[in-house]
Amino acid sequence: MIRSKVLRWIKSRCDDEVVGSYPYRSACPSTVWHELVSDADGDLFFAGYTNYFLWTQVPAFSETLRRKASSGCRVRFLLGDPEGEVTHQREAIEDVALTVSTRIRTTLEHLERLSPLEGLEARFSAREDAINHVSLSVFRFDQNALVTPHLARLVGHDSPLLHLRRQGDGGMFDRFAEHGEELWSRGTPANT
Repeated sequence: MIRSKVLRWIKSRCDDEVVGSYPYRSACPSTVWHELVSDADGDLFFAGYTNYFLWTQVPAFSETLRRKASSGCRVRFLLGDPEGEVTHQREAIEDVALTVSTRIRTTLEHLERLSPLEGLEARFSAREDAINHVSLSVFRFDQNALVTPHLARLVGHDSPLLHLRRQGDGGMFDRFAEHGEELWSRGTPANT
């Protein structure tokens, strides 16, 4: 009896930061994305490899980003290099008409339309980090995150998604946030 209570306590302590999970990123309602973006006021960090889908997933996304950045929110995009070796390898693996490089360029076009905008930053992941970036997307909204581990040959929207909310030091949220920050720290400016 005591052992099962301890195991339940340990399990629940580990699960505290998991708000929700979805078998597919595309199953996460657009209202979740919209609320997370709208509610964040300090830090928005989009560390998906392509990020292009955000403009269709989040209503009035460009206007919201402009408003957030103008009010002092830091807005960052970490993208894969559209000309990078990992990008081309991933295109061959996915074998879909809307290629990885096209999706990255779509994001770059949207970001260009927002420029110049103080508080908006964009980087490409470093060549040596590209494989780590393409296999795990981390989208952070202050103390919330949506995380997508990419599965084998599947495109991002067909991979699972976790919604995490930070509860304390060293939890799942922090682990994924640190991953994104490490990639960001070695990234190179994307001239938008």
